[in-house]
Amino acid sequence: MGFGYSNFLRSPEETKLKNINKIGVLTSGGDCAGLNAAIRAITFRAINGFRWDVFGIKYGTQGLMERPINTNRLDLDLFTGDFLRRGGTILGSINRGDPFAFPMSDGTVLDRSEEIISGYHQLGLDAIIAIGGDGSLAILRRLAQQGNMNLIGIPKTIDNDVGRTEYSIGYATAVDVATEALDRLQPTAASHDRVMVLEVMGRDAGHIALSAGIAGGADAILLPEIKWDLTSLIQKLNEVRVATRNFALVIVAEAARLPTGELVGRDRTHGEYRLGGVAHEIGRLIEEATNIETRVTVLGHVQRGGVPNASDRLYASAFGVKAVDLIAEKKFDRLVVWSDRECGDVSLEDGIRDYRTVDLNGTLVRTARGLGIYIGDN
Repeated sequence: MGFGYSNFLRSPEETKLKNINKIGVLTSGGDCAGLNAAIRAITFRAINGFRWDVFGIKYGTQGLMERPINTNRLDLDLFTGDFLRRGGTILGSINRGDPFAFPMSDGTVLDRSEEIISGYHQLGLDAIIAIGGDGSLAILRRLAQQGNMNLIGIPKTIDNDVGRTEYSIGYATAVDVATEALDRLQPTAASHDRVMVLEVMGRDAGHIALSAGIAGGADAILLPEIKWDLTSLIQKLNEVRVATRNFALVIVAEAARLPTGELVGRDRTHGEYRLGGVAHEIGRLIEEATNIETRVTVLGHVQRGGVPNASDRLYASAFGVKAVDLIAEKKFDRLVVWSDRECGDVSLEDGIRDYRTVDLNGTLVRTARGLGIYIGDN
């Protein structure tokens, strides 16, 4: 193989016969609230329930590339009383660098997948739990299939766009943060007769904007899934100001397109296109069309950080326990999901195949329209 892990490989039949003694956990992709709660639940269940050794892999798959392998043993005494409330991830994370085409310092790309697989087997892991979004989990599943790694996935994304789960870790707190922002913008909008435009995250899906917009009393919600028209938006804002009050609130997902169909963002040094700034363009269009003073707020990474709310702590805890139980049952290549008020599991392939965008005929879209919120063209 080139990295010395061939001697560690076991057939699926051998894997089923082998006792579980040691598992790993890593976080991959962008951070969010609730990750530490999941790590805590995994460790508690594995040690208290099965007396397994638990190792935290630092900085996602990068920790498995490093030599010596970058890992910490997770013990119960690590989890002090405030751990459940901590934002971010104690393991660190990384959201760039595809290991199958890893960018090197000289500008070339290199397939480093065998290094990661070798790291897994050198640690003597019997299984690994990966907490990530659809992109991270797709890469990890490919690694697992290539290198006979026993993998369980836990969905984590503030965008809540993993197809087969109703909730992902981080989403509920992000909605709370966005709703609180609208709550704080409303008094200053009213004090100064302004239109306030709030931009929230949502790379391809507008779940945060839709939920927070309804909860925060927005007058308009602009989503990537629904086209909108400037004339119709201005008409709504004028109706609000004439009929009821002297201010208005608009919330927009970062991936919402301008009426021209254009996305707003910028290129980054790592070669990716980073969305952001559409609210400034929309604010300018509103002010030019109405001559109403308009102010813009972009929440950005404020939505990712901070103390996880109760829902994210609950989902993360349930997901962590379920992931460990799946390993005990030797059910691998599974994704932990939340569906119909229960924590369950589906095949990892099915779980990340579909992308969960806003349902244009769903309850929340119907609710927004029923409340008279402008949400784009029918």
